[in-house]
Amino acid sequence: VIHRLPMPNLKDELHASGWSTGCTCSDNITTKRTKLILPCLISSRIYVVDVGSQCRAPKLCKMIEPVDVFWKCNKGYLNVPRSLPNGDILIANMGDPSGNAKGGFIVLDGETFELKGNWENDCETPPSGYDFWFQPRHNVLISSAGLVPKRAGYGFNPDDLKKGVYGRRLNVWNLSCRTLTQCFDLGEDSLPLCVKFLHNPDAAEGYVSCALSGVVYRFYKCEANNWAVEEVIRIPPKDVTGWIMCKMPAFTVDLVISMDDKYLYLSNWWHGDIRQYELSKTCKPRLVGQVFVGGSILRGGPVAVCRDEELKCQPEPLVVKCKRVYGGPCKMQLSLDGKRLYVTNSFYSTWDKQFYPTMVR
Repeated sequence: VIHRLPMPNLKDELHASGWSTGCTCSDNITTKRTKLILPCLISSRIYVVDVGSQCRAPKLCKMIEPVDVFWKCNKGYLNVPRSLPNGDILIANMGDPSGNAKGGFIVLDGETFELKGNWENDCETPPSGYDFWFQPRHNVLISSAGLVPKRAGYGFNPDDLKKGVYGRRLNVWNLSCRTLTQCFDLGEDSLPLCVKFLHNPDAAEGYVSCALSGVVYRFYKCEANNWAVEEVIRIPPKDVTGWIMCKMPAFTVDLVISMDDKYLYLSNWWHGDIRQYELSKTCKPRLVGQVFVGGSILRGGPVAVCRDEELKCQPEPLVVKCKRVYGGPCKMQLSLDGKRLYVTNSFYSTWDKQFYPTMVR
């Protein structure tokens, strides 16, 4: 640890981060990224961190208070930020100020970082939101659903299944007009979270991972401006005892694609593994690597696996430099050269305490 930057407020829940200047395409990897955007999932505050002046000692340079987001946008529970082609910063939100489900996006000025307002037209607000990605050369933005914030804040409750707490829609937007053009229902309690396009700027396809169903869908442009989806990966659930349910689904939180579009990585927060898929055929990703870095099914823990379609035995706990690693793989970041994968083990504070109390302590 060479530096620590404490946040000035409590209970923010820094869940996702993004750069003020984008680097989403394979032919644009030299872009200088000097500001880090940190939206807060619980407080709805936004921090802007200067990482360019002193890269070894980042400092806070701007803060947007929740009341400004509430009054100007009627949005809250901010999640994923990404820079738009015009230089502005788009931030997806999960709810309204009261914690009810409400999708959509807010916009920051890319130079002054002032809050400009909502991105989508008023009549185009989806019922829930979480993540998004866009492809300017095809004039499209695709966003995923999310969770009802005020219900998710109490932790995972199996009784919420079948009650609409967990989203199921994939939304296709016209990027320039900021209007919804298509919506795909991915099934009951699918919970589509992470969305990624291929990095090739001409590519008209990408993937979305569904956390509760363990399914990854490929979305692609099929004709004119119409898009389609197809299932390309399915991770089977495990029959277990000693857990909150008798079946433990794959909870795929994050999805990363290498800059050369050769590999796709999935983090499985409940099972505990990171999976690597080869993408020579984008419609048929092939599993080529798997490593367990924690999770709920480790040998010697409270959970016993009764039936597993993939593994012959429960994996061993991960020990690094004589220290046991707790939690499960969650958010990932792949280095530009594709040789290093950085992984966090925290998903959401209340869920962390529920499933991995040792990690929290």
